[in-house]
Amino acid sequence: MSKQNRDLANSIRFLSIDAVEKANSGHPGLPMGMADVATILFKYYLKFNPKNPNWMNRDRFVLSAGHGSMLLYSLLYLTGYKSISLNSIKNFRQLNSICAGHPEYEPNSGIETTTGPLGQGIANAVGFALAEEILKKKFGKNIINHKTYVLAGDGCLMEGISHEALSLAGHLKLKNLIMLFDNNSISIDGPTSLAVSDNYKKRFNSYGWDFIEIDGHNEKQIIKALKKAQKAKRPTTISCKTTIGYGSPNKSGTESAHGSPLGKDEIVLVRKKLKWNYEPFKVPEKILEEWKKIGNKGTKEEIKWKKKYNRKKNLIEKTFSNNFNKIFEIEKQNVINNLETIATRKSSEKILSKLVEKNKALIGGSADLSGSNNTKTKNHKIIKPGNFTGNYIHYGVREHAMSGVMNGLALHSGLIPYGGTFLIFSDYCKPSIRLSAFMKQRVIYVMSHDSIGLGEDGPTHQPIEQLSGLRSIPNLNVFRPADTTETLECWQLALENTNTPSIIALTRQKLEQVRKEFVKENKCFKGAYELSRNNEKVDLTILASGSELTLALEVSHKLATQNTYSKVISVPCLNYFEEQSNDYKEKILNETKYKVSIEAAATDCWKKFVGNNGLCFGIDNFGKSAPYKDAFKHFGLTSDNIVKKIKEMINN
Repeated sequence: MSKQNRDLANSIRFLSIDAVEKANSGHPGLPMGMADVATILFKYYLKFNPKNPNWMNRDRFVLSAGHGSMLLYSLLYLTGYKSISLNSIKNFRQLNSICAGHPEYEPNSGIETTTGPLGQGIANAVGFALAEEILKKKFGKNIINHKTYVLAGDGCLMEGISHEALSLAGHLKLKNLIMLFDNNSISIDGPTSLAVSDNYKKRFNSYGWDFIEIDGHNEKQIIKALKKAQKAKRPTTISCKTTIGYGSPNKSGTESAHGSPLGKDEIVLVRKKLKWNYEPFKVPEKILEEWKKIGNKGTKEEIKWKKKYNRKKNLIEKTFSNNFNKIFEIEKQNVINNLETIATRKSSEKILSKLVEKNKALIGGSADLSGSNNTKTKNHKIIKPGNFTGNYIHYGVREHAMSGVMNGLALHSGLIPYGGTFLIFSDYCKPSIRLSAFMKQRVIYVMSHDSIGLGEDGPTHQPIEQLSGLRSIPNLNVFRPADTTETLECWQLALENTNTPSIIALTRQKLEQVRKEFVKENKCFKGAYELSRNNEKVDLTILASGSELTLALEVSHKLATQNTYSKVISVPCLNYFEEQSNDYKEKILNETKYKVSIEAAATDCWKKFVGNNGLCFGIDNFGKSAPYKDAFKHFGLTSDNIVKKIKEMINN
């Protein structure tokens, strides 16, 4: 490295070392090892503007190896992002500091996504790169033309999500995607050879990636590799052979440099070896000025770009505008005018067809279940390798990557991604769903086959505990509509809520329309609402969701013939219901002494609503392979059985 670039890199190293030491917690090894690569990237290649971190046409830099967070925080501080101050760095890993243990997405900060669970950043980066290609086709190369860089480590590449995401990226020929692989051959337990003997070159080539091997501490090799990647025709991995904890006489190249402070004595030795004769957190003014120059380059670039943007401003704003409400009002009226007995997955397809026709920001997809999820409509066009004019992605059997990619699509700009799979496979999606919620991203998960109602595929495919588990995730709306009207309303809420992801759980089996009159109001907004009552004074409250609402109405009718009167409450979203006023919840829940819930799934999330005097009708075991009506009968989810148990409860 030249002296200037070596000084720039060392400022990263020592800010990272000092922050970890002060916090007595963190990972110094990666920032020390990758400081040279990061310096060259930011100085010569990365297009960014610290004065406007949200510049649409900036390059994206994703730190998938999130444990090396001090590398990112140091770069943001040094290049002039207002979000990261020196005081923030001194408070690394402390309460309410933006410099958290692992990067946490913060709008307008330069932190592009939340990483830490290894491999997630790789999938996010694929989403960023895919969004760039989609928008480039919509707005032209003058408006959208940038790269996505993702820094990944050995651990990232061990995770299964990396295989899924990298394979998809290679298939689609995302030439604007560049991976910086920190190939230091060390993980927490020791050398990666303890668990891995992959041939990385063959692995990446088989995915359809270019693969370049370099010495990650050799300036000329770093520059040459990054220059070559700019003109690539497919995604590129630059394997940077680095020394973890570079500069540490006793800990470099070992696992001891990975996840613990170096210690005061060792830091003294590092300062001596790297000739950094400055006190902790001190960056000499000359070096700091050079970093600020690097940051200031993007200001001029954005000014030039802004002139081009203004020529297409109206088109861009129109593309990202919310034009949903009129569509929903018209379609709700159409439903009432033409009552159908159809599966809610089919109801979802019908509204999606209208939405996609009118809105250019919706990007659909499915994990190899398009025909089963009904996520692909006649108004979709397939995104193909090297051709990004479409609005529908075939993710293949890659549920986890699909979810991570959708997070990247949402984070990139104003695109609204949705993707489909079976509800049971939410288990494969959950780490990314959790991050959607944590990052407050409008990502919509369309999950059909939502109960034992899918029938013969049996317990491996029948979700039981999934609804309850998903409902427990903070800032995640889980919708389970009961008919076409509720499906429309749930889609409307999912699209309107820009800071919350949604699960829309849909049936395989056909359902009757339970809402038979047009109401302009979105009743699902309340989370739970009174659907029917068969007497002014009622003895019982019946709570139900989704396909079991029809069963609840049948139970209510049969009880009335036996002089037991009830009201039926549709509960499409428990989260929305919990947000209502105490008065409203009191009106719904406490009009009657006796309450029951009916849902063909685990019952634990219903118990607090029905109370000690109530009954939960559901399934707290695995399902059964059988025609769905037989399966419902087996688990006691029939009107006769439920009526019998309710009468016993009331009469005791």
